[in-house]
Amino acid sequence: MTATTIPANLANLEPIFSGINLTSRQQEYLTEFIIKYNQKTKKSKKFAMTHSLGLADNKSFVDFQLPLKEINYSIVTQKSYGSTIEDIDGNKYIDLVMGYGVNLFGHNPDFVKQEILGQLNKGIQLGSQPELIGEVTDLIKELTGVARVAFSNTGTEAVMTAIRLARTVTGRNKIVMFSNSYHGHFDGTLGKAKIIDNQLQTIGISSGILTNYIKDLIVLKYGDQASLDYIKEHRQELAAVLVEPVQSSHLDLQPKAFLQELRQITQDADIALIFDEMVTGFRIHPGGAQAWFEIAADIVTYGKIVGGGLPIGIIAGKAKYLDAIDGGTWRYGDLSSPQIKTTVFAGTYCKHPLAIASAKAVLEHLKTQGFALQQTLNTRTAKFVQTLNDYFEQEELPIYMSNFASIFGTADSEEDTEESAEENGALSLVFDLLYYHLLAKGIMLRGNGGFLSTAHTEEDLNNIFQAVKDSIADLRSGEFLP
Repeated sequence: MTATTIPANLANLEPIFSGINLTSRQQEYLTEFIIKYNQKTKKSKKFAMTHSLGLADNKSFVDFQLPLKEINYSIVTQKSYGSTIEDIDGNKYIDLVMGYGVNLFGHNPDFVKQEILGQLNKGIQLGSQPELIGEVTDLIKELTGVARVAFSNTGTEAVMTAIRLARTVTGRNKIVMFSNSYHGHFDGTLGKAKIIDNQLQTIGISSGILTNYIKDLIVLKYGDQASLDYIKEHRQELAAVLVEPVQSSHLDLQPKAFLQELRQITQDADIALIFDEMVTGFRIHPGGAQAWFEIAADIVTYGKIVGGGLPIGIIAGKAKYLDAIDGGTWRYGDLSSPQIKTTVFAGTYCKHPLAIASAKAVLEHLKTQGFALQQTLNTRTAKFVQTLNDYFEQEELPIYMSNFASIFGTADSEEDTEESAEENGALSLVFDLLYYHLLAKGIMLRGNGGFLSTAHTEEDLNNIFQAVKDSIADLRSGEFLP
C-alpha cells in the first residue's frame, strides 16, 4: 500500500485510534480508507457538516463509533430508478434499502408514476371522499380476505388505531406483544420485558416513555410455549395480542405452529389477534403473512408496499372491530342507523388522493401478476442468500444470512449472554466497516441486510456478491479479519 498523507482536518485520527486498541496496521488501513471514502462522497459530508446543526436526524444505519466518526454521515441522494440510486456526488448505488421495504417494484416504477401524475393533474382534494377509495378498498379486501378497511398516514398510526379498536370492542386494557418486534414509535408499544423482584414487568425502551403508557403492555418471548401458557392464564385481562409474524430482526424465526395455536387461544378467549404486516404484507404473498401461515387475524395493519412510495397506513380486518370506527354499516331508505360503540379516529391527510392513486396502481399490478410475482422473487432471494452463506462458510467467516420472502439479513442470536455480548461487541466494528466498504463499492444496504425488488437483475446480484468478496479481501488486507 502506498503511503497516505493525512489531510489537516483528519490529523486527529491518530490519537482517536490509539485509544481504541487498534494495531498500527489497522490504523494505517483505516486512515487510508476514510480519506478515500471522504473524497468519493465529499458533497454528502459537506451537506452533513452544513446542515447537522439545524437538522435533527435519526437516519443512520450504523451506531456511532469513534474510529468511524469521519465517515458517519448519510449519503445524500438526488435521483433513482429501478434498482439504482444516485447521490449528489454522482455515485451510483445498487439499492438494497428500497425505502425500508416500500419499493417492491424498484424505484419510480412507470405504472405507479403514471397513476400519481394522473391524480396530480386532477388536484389534491382533502376533506372529501377520494374518487378511487372504493376501488382501493375492494382490491385490499379481494387480495387479503378482510371484511372492512380504514386508511391512515403511517404504520405507527395504523398500529395505534388497531390497539384502540381492540380495547374499545373487548372492554379490556392489557396488550401482549413480543420481544424483538417493532410496531412503530407509538409510546404504547415502546416497552421491553424485565424481571424485577421476580416479577415480569415492562419498562420503556428509552427515555421519555412514561410508565403510564406501558403499564398495560406485557412483553413475552416470541415463539415460546411459555408465552402461550401466559396468554391462556391471563386471557380474561387481555384486549389484544400484537404480532409481527416474522420479525425483521429475526428473519429465521418463522413459527407457524406457534401462530396457529395463538390464533386458537385468542379466538376462544375473544382476544383480538392483531397482525402487524407493515413489512410482510403483500411481500411474502398477495394475502400477506395471513395467507402464508394460513391464519385469519382479527385486525391487520398494512403500509409500505401498498403505498407505492407515498405515505400510507391501513387498518383492516373483521367488521366486529372496524365497525368501532364508524358505528357499523347501515342502509338508506329505512330506519337503520349506526349501532356500534365508536372510538376516536382522525387525521387530516388520511386517504390522501395521491397515496390512494398510488395504492390503486400497486394493488392492480399485484392482482394482475398474481402469486407468481412473489414466488419468483422469494426464490431468487433464497438462492442469493444461499450463495452468500456458502461463501461465508468457505471463508470461515462468522456471518450467516437468513431470509423471509425477499427480505434478508444476518441471523442474530435470540438471547445475548455476557460472552456473546462481548463477542458481538468485538465484531461490531468489523460489521460497520463492511457496511461502509460495500457503500464505497456502490452497494447500499439496510444495516446488515436489505430487500430485493423485482427491479434487481441477475447482474445486480452478481455485482453485490463480487463487492462482498472484494470488501472481505480489503478488510483482511487491513488485518480486520483473519
